[in-house]
Amino acid sequence: MKKKNMHRITDVAPDSIAMELGLEPGDMVVSVNGHQIEDLFDYQYYIEEEYLEVEIWTKDGQSCMLEIEKEEDEDLGLTFESSLMDQYHSCSNKCIFCFIDQMPPGMRETLYFKDDDSRLSFLQGNYITLTNMSDSDVERLIRYRLSPINISVHTTNPDLRCRMLNNRFAGNILKRIRQFYEARIEMNAQIVLCRGINDGEELSRTIRDLGEFLPWLKSLSVVPVGLTRFRDHLTPLKPFDAEEACKVLACIHGWQDHFRKTKGSFFVHASDEWYIMAGKPFPPEESYEGYGQLENGVGMMRLFLNQVEEALLELPEGTAFSPRTVTVATAVLAYPTIRRLAADLEERFPGLKIHVHCIRNEFFGERITVSGLLTGRDIIRQLEGKELGQTLFLPANVLRAGEDVLLDDVRLKDISQALQVDAAIIKSEGQDFVYKLAGINGGIYE
Repeated sequence: MKKKNMHRITDVAPDSIAMELGLEPGDMVVSVNGHQIEDLFDYQYYIEEEYLEVEIWTKDGQSCMLEIEKEEDEDLGLTFESSLMDQYHSCSNKCIFCFIDQMPPGMRETLYFKDDDSRLSFLQGNYITLTNMSDSDVERLIRYRLSPINISVHTTNPDLRCRMLNNRFAGNILKRIRQFYEARIEMNAQIVLCRGINDGEELSRTIRDLGEFLPWLKSLSVVPVGLTRFRDHLTPLKPFDAEEACKVLACIHGWQDHFRKTKGSFFVHASDEWYIMAGKPFPPEESYEGYGQLENGVGMMRLFLNQVEEALLELPEGTAFSPRTVTVATAVLAYPTIRRLAADLEERFPGLKIHVHCIRNEFFGERITVSGLLTGRDIIRQLEGKELGQTLFLPANVLRAGEDVLLDDVRLKDISQALQVDAAIIKSEGQDFVYKLAGINGGIYE
C-alpha cells in the first residue's frame, strides 16, 4: 500500500483514547471519517467530531477501521513523526533581499532552508509571501479559520512585487489579502524596505493600499533590508543612512496620523532600527498598540526600557545587591540603550560597575547590527584581553531556541573557557536585566 497521506505514530499518550484502542508507535493513520489527512490541520479539524471512523495501517501491515465515540474537541493522544504531519513548504521565490542568499557557505544545513509555509505562519508566527498558495489552499485556511496569517507584502505594486520576489506569479497579493479580509481572517503584514526600490512613493502606495483592509489586517511593520558582506552576484542594494531613515520615519508617522484619525489605529509601525539610524527617540508605549510586531523588532527597545524602569521602581529601598564588576556584550543596534541603562544601574547601586561592550558583526559584515546574528567567534575575538569582571552577560537571542549554541556552533561554555569568565544569559525582560546585573537575590527572579 502507498504511504502517501499515511502518518506514522511515534508516541501514544498514557490513558488516552488511542492507548485504550491499542494503537502503538509505528502504526499509521490513513483517514478520518473517510477524509484523507494532508497535514496537522486536517487531522485536528476532522477529529473534533464526536463520532469517528479512523482508518489505521498497523506496523504489521494490516488495515483496520476503528470506531470512536468521544467528547467534542477531545484529543486522541497521538504524536506523529512530523510535527506538521507533512513536509515543510520551501520558498519558490528568489527575493532580491533574501537573507539566506547572503549566508556564507559551511554553516548548518538548516540555516539554508527557506520556508514559505502558511501553516508555520499560524503555528510559529512566520511571515509568508502567499506565492506558494493555490486557491484551494486559501479556501482551506478560511474553512479552518486559521489566524492570524502573517504576510510578507513588501509592495502592492504588482509589477514591482514580481521583480522584487523574482516570481511572475507574485503580483496578485491584494487579491489574496482581500480573500482573507472578506472572510474576516486576522492578518499582520510586513515590508522589507530596500533603498531606491520600494521606498518613497512606493512605500506610501503600499501603506495606503494595505490600510484599506483594516481592521482585519491589524498591523503593518516596516523594517530595513539586512545586508551581509556575502552579496556577490546578487542584486546591488544600498544601505539606508540617517537622512534616508528620517525620510522613512516621516512617511510612516504621516500615515500613522492619518489612520489614527480615520480608523482609530496607528496601523503602520517602524522597527527600532529606523529610530536608532535616524538618531530619534523611541515612540511612547501607546503608539505600539500592544506590541503586536515584537518579532519584527517593532517596539522591543521601548518595551525593554519600560520594563527596566518598572523593575527599578518596584524595588524596595535598601534592596540588597552584590557590589561587583560585570560585563554586558551586545550588538551595535542595542548598544546605546544598554550603555545608558547600565549607567542608570551604576548610579542606583553604588559599588556596581558594568562594562558595556559593542560587538561588531565581522562574520556577516558590519551592516548587520542585531544581537540575534552575533557569533561566538566575534564575541570571543573582540573581548579577548578586556577587563570583564566576575560575569559576562549576553542577550538571550544570541542562542538557538532552547539550546546554548550560537549561530556558528560556539557554545556558551566555549565562550567561558576562551575568555576565562563565567558567561551567562540575560532574558529579554527588563526585570531580568536589573536582577542579573545587580546580583539581586543572587540574580534570580520569578
